[in-house]
Amino acid sequence: MIVRHWMTTRVVSTRKEASVQEAMAVMKRHSIRHLPVLDSQGRLEGWVTDADLRSVLIASMLEDLTVQDVMVRSPHTVDPDEALERAAKLILEKKIGGLPVVRDEKLVGVITVIDILSAFITMLGLMESSSRVDVKLAHGAPSLESVTRLLEKNGAEIISVCQLRQLQEAEPIYSFRFKKRELEGIVQTLTKEGIQVLSAEA
Repeated sequence: MIVRHWMTTRVVSTRKEASVQEAMAVMKRHSIRHLPVLDSQGRLEGWVTDADLRSVLIASMLEDLTVQDVMVRSPHTVDPDEALERAAKLILEKKIGGLPVVRDEKLVGVITVIDILSAFITMLGLMESSSRVDVKLAHGAPSLESVTRLLEKNGAEIISVCQLRQLQEAEPIYSFRFKKRELEGIVQTLTKEGIQVLSAEA
């Protein structure tokens, strides 16, 4: 998956000369939390968030503050042809809600946490009518490849497979998602083959 397939291309932007109140009004009107700041040529000059603007809202009532006074001048960016995983890691590491997508200094889109979440939900098949089985492959148990073949042999149409690395277990845990079906027979087959089934959701 690459950024261009999931980014928002109809981007709302602002200019650095805009007042704090003007920028906040734009965000409210479009129900967004980020605004790229562009020059007259469409080049990215900065990035401002709802939190940035709110932090100076009271001060802006006492003096003339513009977007230029609060924007991030060198925001983190991604190229439209970069892997979506890189954008996700950057957002997570920097604890930010979104990124400008830039090609040849021109803004071509914006990728947000919601866009990335949508991509991974789609990839995992979570929006489809599906069933899930989580298994632990203890030492001496069949391999991942063998489990996959076993599931397919029992009529499971696999949508996705992922390793649950966040679970601090000595043995690997895998989550299999496949098209909606009855699971009793599959669970019995896996258990008979010495595979520990941790969870099953029809």
